[in-house]
Formats: sequence, structure tokens, C-alpha cells
Amino acid sequence: MSTVTDPIADFLARIRNGTRAQRPEVLVPYSKIKAEIARILKDEGYITDYSVDTSAAHPRIKIINKLVNRSSAIAGLKRVSRPGLRRYVGADEIPRVLGGMGVAILSTSRGILSGREARKQKMGGELLAYVW
Repeated sequence: MSTVTDPIADFLARIRNGTRAQRPEVLVPYSKIKAEIARILKDEGYITDYSVDTSAAHPRIKIINKLVNRSSAIAGLKRVSRPGLRRYVGADEIPRVLGGMGVAILSTSRGILSGREARKQKMGGELLAYVW
């Protein structure tokens, strides 16, 4: 068994691979931060739903992909802050992804927030990923 040095990048890669293969659902190992990112993706309309499956020996997250006209609602995912180079932004420095068409995901002191929520609450933090 190998260890993953960046579980968030692994999570995003699994979703990216599932959307490109037009899979209706993707299974990902569970963690609290991955579940919160999945919640944001659902709230922003990029996935249909997600659920935590604890029946197996290792809990996992089942992500149901949103397919629109036989293509995924997720066009792209990008990991921004990584273990080798962390990227932090202030509340007034949160980038707009594709001019507001995408969403930035941040880890703040109040939890994992989308870029819009963080701007509303005037919170900065670690810029985890972009989704468009």
C-alpha cells in the first residue's frame, strides 16, 4: 500500500478522471476535508450529490457526477496550494475563476469555503483549488 503525499490533489485527480471518462459516479477515500470540498462542489452545482459510505472497511465518498448533454458539468480542476508551495490569500486577494464562472475553494479558520462565501465573510486563507 502506498501513501499519498497530497490527498486533495488525489481527490481532484480522481474526479477529473471520472468526468473525462463520463463515469456516473466516482469513489474516493473519505476524509473530512474531502467531504467538505464535495459539499462545496454540490452547493455550486458541479456535482449532483455525494454520500459517505461507511459500510466498507475503509470509509469512502461516493460522488455522483452531473452530466449535462452527455458531458460533465466540471470542465476543469486545478490544485493551487500544494505541500511544496503553499498559497495563502487575503480576503481582498481572492481570485475570480474565469471571471466568476468558476469557483475558488479556500481553507479558512471558519472551515472550507468557496471564494464567494469567503469574500462575503471577509475571510482569507489557503487557496486549495480552482473548479470551472
